[in-house]
Amino acid sequence: MNRRHLSSAAAAIAGALAIAATVAVPLASGAGATGTGHGSSPTIAATVTQCVTSINEEERSVTFSGEMSVVPHTAKMAMRVEVEERLPREQRFHTVQTPGAAAAWRTSEPHVKIFKYLDQVTDLSAPARYRATVRFRWLNARGVTIRRASRITTACVQPAAPEPSAPASAG
Repeated sequence: MNRRHLSSAAAAIAGALAIAATVAVPLASGAGATGTGHGSSPTIAATVTQCVTSINEEERSVTFSGEMSVVPHTAKMAMRVEVEERLPREQRFHTVQTPGAAAAWRTSEPHVKIFKYLDQVTDLSAPARYRATVRFRWLNARGVTIRRASRITTACVQPAAPEPSAPASAG
């Protein structure tokens, strides 16, 4: 199976959306946050923004979105989207490699207040479930991580393709 990862357009959109404000969930203590950050709680979110199902594998896709806001002493923010798959009869999700992704960290421009990143994966298997673990980092002016967090998205369900219809018999 050939999963394609479309992030070049997503990166351009992320840059444009990085300064747009949207509603997201504040990071609560003990809710996936780790690190040494102090001060106000950032707003972070990880969602499935689009889940496209189809009979044709090349038309199936999922788009994940991550969003984060600054904390005191933040110079840049970084985000990584790790795509996970669960096939039928599997108990757990497992990370899948998508061409061009390699779970790369995407970094905001300096001094952006809100950073948003979109990540689209296509050519999905079916039946299967897809989700993402989105990891967040806040970096100071020296590039040192001052806070970390992660969130898991809901799943995009790709149902089994319908069985082909039997041809009608002439008679």
